[in-house]
This record gives sequence, C-alpha cells and structure tokens, in this order.
Amino acid sequence: MEKSETELMLRGYGLTTAEFFYRMPDYKNVINTFVWQDYDLAPDHPKLFRFIEYWQDQIEGPLHSVRFVHRKMISPGEWRNVVGEFTYH
Repeated sequence: MEKSETELMLRGYGLTTAEFFYRMPDYKNVINTFVWQDYDLAPDHPKLFRFIEYWQDQIEGPLHSVRFVHRKMISPGEWRNVVGEFTYH
C-alpha cells in the first residue's frame, strides 16, 4: 500500500525536483530538458538515483547533466498535535 504525502513528510521525506539535460538521439548537438519530482530521502536520494539508472538503461537520449534541489516540507520538530483552539475577537 502506497503511503500518503503527509505520512512520507512525517517520516523525513522531502520533495526532490530534478532537471535533466539530455542530448536528442538523432541530433547530438541539441540539448533538451526534462523535469522530475518525487518524495525522496536526503542525502542519499535513492529514488532519484534509481530514476537516473533507469534513464541510462532504458532511454536513448544520453544524459548531459542533472541539476536537483531537495526541500524538506515538514521536520519532526515543526509538527505538533493541537488538541483545542481558542479564538479571540
């Protein structure tokens, strides 16, 4: 069963965005881009590196370079359980 995005963030996952620069198979002088996003664990980034391996094995366009950023949306110290809420006008 796949976990929700909130469960992943509470387990330490963050949003990883990668921009792939690759050469067109028939036109080696043309560089194109592809953007990939998924929730991944820093600093090892297992999902990102698995996708890079998939690209190198299955896709004809050879990679030129990869640029990525990782943003942790929620960290364990930032989340707290709120039991009640009081409003004051």
